[in-house]
Amino acid sequence: MKTDFLVIGSGIAGLTYALKVAEDCPDKKVTILTKAQSDETNTKYAQGGIAGVMDSDNDSFEKHIEDTLIAGDGLCNKEVVEIVVREGVDRIKEIIEWGARFDKEPDGDFKLGKEGGHSEFRILHHKDVTGKEMERALLTAIAKRSNIELISHCFVLDIITQHHLGYLITKSTLDIECYGVYVLNLSTNKIEKIVADITLLATGGNGQVYRTTTNPSIATGDGVAMVYRAKGRIENMEFIQFHPTALYEPGVRGQNFLITEAVRGDGGILRNHAGEAFMEKYDERKDLAPRDIVARAIDNEMKINGTEHVYLDCRHFSKEKFTEHFPNIYKKCLSIGIDITKDMIPVSPAAHYSCGGIKTDEHGRTSIKNLYAAGECASTGLHGANRLASNSLLEAMVFAHRAYKDAVKEINHLSLSHSGGENAVPDWKADGTNAPKEMILITQSLKEMKLLMSDYVGIVRNNERLKRANRRLDLLHEETEALYEKTAVSPQLCELRNMITVAYLIVKCAEFRQESRGLHYNTDYPFKSEKIQNIVL
Repeated sequence: MKTDFLVIGSGIAGLTYALKVAEDCPDKKVTILTKAQSDETNTKYAQGGIAGVMDSDNDSFEKHIEDTLIAGDGLCNKEVVEIVVREGVDRIKEIIEWGARFDKEPDGDFKLGKEGGHSEFRILHHKDVTGKEMERALLTAIAKRSNIELISHCFVLDIITQHHLGYLITKSTLDIECYGVYVLNLSTNKIEKIVADITLLATGGNGQVYRTTTNPSIATGDGVAMVYRAKGRIENMEFIQFHPTALYEPGVRGQNFLITEAVRGDGGILRNHAGEAFMEKYDERKDLAPRDIVARAIDNEMKINGTEHVYLDCRHFSKEKFTEHFPNIYKKCLSIGIDITKDMIPVSPAAHYSCGGIKTDEHGRTSIKNLYAAGECASTGLHGANRLASNSLLEAMVFAHRAYKDAVKEINHLSLSHSGGENAVPDWKADGTNAPKEMILITQSLKEMKLLMSDYVGIVRNNERLKRANRRLDLLHEETEALYEKTAVSPQLCELRNMITVAYLIVKCAEFRQESRGLHYNTDYPFKSEKIQNIVL
């Protein structure tokens, strides 16, 4: 297949970008690939909302910028923060024009929530399924564009670069170029090549690297792993945000139900097993401190008391208020026997968001030519060492827009003549491979990786744990690569391979960061060092 614009991923970043390039270039073909169904994305599970300065009487760009910089603990790129905050309001208005519905007051003004780290009420939301509503609006708009083709159940294996044309590429190679991707078509079980002038990676996060996460099963860090294999630049992977309040259900592993931060924004109180409201011991902002502080506080309370969770107390809420704002949380809790009017909600931290990722500039360009990245897979400089709540959907839309503006300028100057044309890209070689004999070789390695990342590279780390994680990941990498070389590719094997790569990047960045900052807390280096900035691999 040949396409003009190729988009990998169908979350808010990929769909926003695809819609914009399709509208601007009606004569160009836009192809969106997703490895599951079209709406199965991290965007869909974003409950809380999107932050934006919509009330200029009580809020300001300067306040939102300052809140973001404080949360980022000294590592945010201030220029990028200003770009996202100032341009974000236009992007919010745009998605409203495309049909996204946000909750409103009786007088017609938007209902604005407040979450941890925010100094003002600025969070727009649609009940407790904001991301799902934004995804719906975008998919509806996408369906109306005749020059967009959305192909589901296509697993991207690798980015095509000069490496596949027979050239030696290293990290120091200048002018690495992207010519498209190899994909495993899950409908036909055949490996195909898709050649593209410009490619955008919007592959989402990597929460599945951990045993407990709020992310869906698709969040396996595929984009980050592919760029690293293609010798592109990755940065700040040690900053993994653990959401403080995932619903604790004994025995549940994989994806845990998220209790949005907006619940605490509306007055929910964290309590330990003795019923004490403990956050005042850790931060003057109490339950509305930034997520890194709240997650560490909960982790510490759990260790002090030898428990697997703490509680979120919402018993003082009116039932009408809770069910209006958080209908899905109420329904989920009730389904497991928790009545929020009488019972406290058991919660514990879970891997939630990757602040690092594929290094990009202010236009979404990666270190590989003709390859852009946006959304959670990208490291733009907005989040620094810790993401401010509800800034992620905003960032995705702003950088999707900026990548689109840059890409449409570039598309007319590009052709595949520099690579010898479309036919110069070879087909995928699968000679000498066989069907895997035992899936246990994949599933057991996956369990080992998730366990070691959760135990050794979680909310609190130290040098010995990181060293152990590194040694075990080396062995898992060696075994998985050997399996990859001799067996036919499958989504399970490729996802394992990608997650091991991402786990390695998290550990290596954590080892290099010899300080404690934001989401990275190392007991061997409990203090910040002003000398250590971004860590790029």
